[in-house]
Amino acid sequence: MQTSDFDFHLPSELIAAYPAAERDGSALMVISRGHPTAEPGLEAPPTIGRFRDLGEFLPPRSLLVVNETRVMRARLIGRKPTGGQIEVMLLSPAADGAEPTGAVASATEGEAGVARGEAQLWDALARGLGRSAGGLGEIPIGRDLKVQIVSRGERGAVRVRLVAPVGRRVADLIEEAGEIPLPPYIVAAREAAVGPRSGPEAPAASSDDRERYQTVYAATPGAVAAPTAGLHFTRPLMERLRAAGHDFAPLTLHVGAGTFRPVRGEDPAAHRMDVERYFIPPATADAVEEARRTGRPVVAVGTTVVRTLEAAAREGDGRIRAGAGATALFLRPGDDFRVVTDLITNFHLPRSTLLMLVAAFAGRERILAAYEDAIRARLRFYSYGDAMFIRGTA
Repeated sequence: MQTSDFDFHLPSELIAAYPAAERDGSALMVISRGHPTAEPGLEAPPTIGRFRDLGEFLPPRSLLVVNETRVMRARLIGRKPTGGQIEVMLLSPAADGAEPTGAVASATEGEAGVARGEAQLWDALARGLGRSAGGLGEIPIGRDLKVQIVSRGERGAVRVRLVAPVGRRVADLIEEAGEIPLPPYIVAAREAAVGPRSGPEAPAASSDDRERYQTVYAATPGAVAAPTAGLHFTRPLMERLRAAGHDFAPLTLHVGAGTFRPVRGEDPAAHRMDVERYFIPPATADAVEEARRTGRPVVAVGTTVVRTLEAAAREGDGRIRAGAGATALFLRPGDDFRVVTDLITNFHLPRSTLLMLVAAFAGRERILAAYEDAIRARLRFYSYGDAMFIRGTA
């Protein structure tokens, strides 16, 4: 199987530049998973409804597993000492982590982490550095956060030190000074409509994005992209589903920038996924294992949940165990699914690892045919787009 087998043409006007007026007002395409090797063309045509009606399609007593990662305001804009603009996109804390700085104050001044200030090393992408970052010193971001360029790699990769003053936390200053990092295809769609940005000081994200590019259950900061299948849920919808006998179980996988990277070579097996960190709470591990034991449907809300549960099963000798981990699992046609029985997902980029995962779950022909139906129905694609529910077999 080649990467070109997962290509398709999408009219640019179907790329959703903005969210729907209401979270649960997005369209919902419902298809049956069937068997990935079943003969194409024999399955029933898809049903298209509204996401708020999800309960009509869920199997009884579904366990919906959600990713409660929170998107960081990871896009930092500042000025170099020369006056030029610089943009730093935080990706993940460096392996060598936090570097507390300054003298520890007395206990009466609060927690030690606040009283002494701190510095953190992060891996990031930078624009506007010029040919050399040497001698830049500290780049101010907002009122209190400072960025130091520690080292540079290829294609804009940098390691930076984020420095907070005494009495402040780096994480708090990121939230105060940073912007939500929107996916590149949303930025491109908006620029096509209104013209390109004048520079990094004209952020693509709006105040509305700060709310709508987060799930309503987002809790743990650490992602640079949203788990977009969850963007359609509202608190009232979740309560209705609970009242109907369904349950929710949270886990956390911090989505990285690699989620937007297409598979460039013709051999998907040569593609290397970025490592992403996850955490499965004990209650979630217990709920998933009980659902598997009793035959209860395990509905993954998004591909990030699929990768977390399937990676955990592979690492735990078939069982889901609580705790932290990291995964670079790349699921593609031919791979089996040991935990997830049903999947809620958005419509994905051509030639992407996410499209290949969905095709592995439900069959390439079935998924590409459903995408053709979605295009004919003028459904909206990608992060702010409409949703698909892939029902498992009975």
